[in-house]
Amino acid sequence: MIEVINLEKTFRTSKKFPGLKGAIKSLFTKEYTEKKAINNISFSIPDGQITGYIGSNGAGKSTTIKIMTGILTPTNGKVLVEGKEPYKCREENAKNIGVVFGQRTQLWWDLPLCESFTILQKIYEIPEIEFKERLDYFTELLGLDEFFMQPVRTLSLGQRMKADLAASLLHNPKILFLDEPTIGLDVLVKERVRKAIKEINEKYGTTIILTTHDMQDIEQLCQRIILIDQGKIVYDGNLENLKKQYGDEGRIVLRLDSDEKECTPEKIQSLFKKNIVATFNSDGAIVVTFNLKDYTASKILQKLLGTFKVADFSAEGASIENIVKKIYRDAE
Repeated sequence: MIEVINLEKTFRTSKKFPGLKGAIKSLFTKEYTEKKAINNISFSIPDGQITGYIGSNGAGKSTTIKIMTGILTPTNGKVLVEGKEPYKCREENAKNIGVVFGQRTQLWWDLPLCESFTILQKIYEIPEIEFKERLDYFTELLGLDEFFMQPVRTLSLGQRMKADLAASLLHNPKILFLDEPTIGLDVLVKERVRKAIKEINEKYGTTIILTTHDMQDIEQLCQRIILIDQGKIVYDGNLENLKKQYGDEGRIVLRLDSDEKECTPEKIQSLFKKNIVATFNSDGAIVVTFNLKDYTASKILQKLLGTFKVADFSAEGASIENIVKKIYRDAE
């Protein structure tokens, strides 16, 4: 169980002054600026849940994760991981959690992968039988045997991500923090990593907190979404309710026949009583955006196809990515 209670984090930095005079002034005058990265947020995550903790760059999600993992100390409020404050019990907390950062590795760069795993066994004091059982399981699940004897520095990004995922789980942590676990991976490797995350959650009951900008990760893995913006929670719930609450925007993309000269965004908008928005995209196609409470995609298409010469079209429902963008626009 993770509990976040009235959490706040403020960063204080020295104010810089421009020019030579400013540099001299900085030597004798100390002025500070404060930025509140997290602004009084509270939530709890039960055991065994996969939670997507998402937000734009600078929203405060990384700061929250760093407090939950014990790297940072909060300014106000507190975090409890398995009943203990992680920043006060760092060593004990480290035994209960696993962490995978997409841009960093916990493996030893110049050693063969197999030796990195052996070192981690010693660090976490994993009994030999348990270590072998888990390593065999992750080797099969993630296909580690293909590069098990290679030095870590020779691994591709996809191979290293799979190895890091296994390394973070060798000591059977109760909680796994995943920061951009599929960043930069090709489609096939992404699918394998997602499948592995699901299976680990089901087999071990591991609580997983996922931060990502890849909305397919969210849709395929997460039972719950916590959306943060400017240090505040703007949505906390499941995908189904998110779509019900915010998924009212539909889109149709039209590619016109080469001899269609009359169709313009303005003419499309004039065909409908209620507001729709029609614009050209970067490819020269016309994108028609409408409210699903006012129109169905079939009604919009029926009118457009009966009026203009259309070479091709595609209709999109309310994707998670578009919903998240809409929430951010509403929060501004």
